[in-house]
Amino acid sequence: MERDRQNSDRKIRVTVVAPARALSSEAADAVTALADEQYPKLHLNFDPQCFLRQGHFAGSDDKRREAFLSAANDPDCDAIWFARGGYGSIRLLDGLIEQMGPRARRKAYLGYSDTGSLLGALYGAGIGSCLHAPMPSDIVRQNGQAAVRRALDVIAGRTEAAKQGTAPQAAFNLTVLAALNGTKYMPDLTGHILHLEDIGEYHYRIDRAFAQLATSDWFSRLAGVSLGRFSDIPENDIDFGMEAHEIARHWCAATGVPVLGDSPIGHDAENAVIAFG
Repeated sequence: MERDRQNSDRKIRVTVVAPARALSSEAADAVTALADEQYPKLHLNFDPQCFLRQGHFAGSDDKRREAFLSAANDPDCDAIWFARGGYGSIRLLDGLIEQMGPRARRKAYLGYSDTGSLLGALYGAGIGSCLHAPMPSDIVRQNGQAAVRRALDVIAGRTEAAKQGTAPQAAFNLTVLAALNGTKYMPDLTGHILHLEDIGEYHYRIDRAFAQLATSDWFSRLAGVSLGRFSDIPENDIDFGMEAHEIARHWCAATGVPVLGDSPIGHDAENAVIAFG
């Protein structure tokens, strides 16, 4: 993206890879058509790996890791856009950072949900520009084109990522961050505003994830927590007694971390782009 500003005739090259579940060809075709029509400065390339299927995943761990590293180390690729979430990104982390060369450090990496494992690891290692952002799979949502355009606008340099306050920021799915917490890939979030969202989790699981984070040493060193949308929460057989935001406020109060209000992130078409750092 920096090189595009230096050479106005050069397209910004974006490679889409799927570190978790496979992407449908229909979604890829719809995103390609949108980009071709409305973003002439972008060149989108969907790696064939996006459409592989092996059990739950878009190909084996080796295939998914290989596709990511190929794009990360490609000197002609400016940004890597994760195709979709689901589950699988954390399986790629072991040894991944060590295989990323100098070219990988000058790229943008965009995604959310399960791909937060990769974004967190990359951010912690100081590699590239990491952004919580809508993904190609969002095109199938109601008003999904607006979500996809939000990411493409940032890639194309038409708009900037959302910002809350002056502190550095990070944005995660709560369950994904809880899984990353305590591993060697967990980034240092001292002094950060932490944006959190989740989908499809029972209230007791939301509480358990917040408890896991709040009882970690780093949590009390946050500048604050901003609460995104917690959607599609299943009904438990015993009422938990607190809603998702009440749970978050409970654990933040217990650790002295301020809650800074609502965050514009979530598993929906209104999901915002937030840059790490």
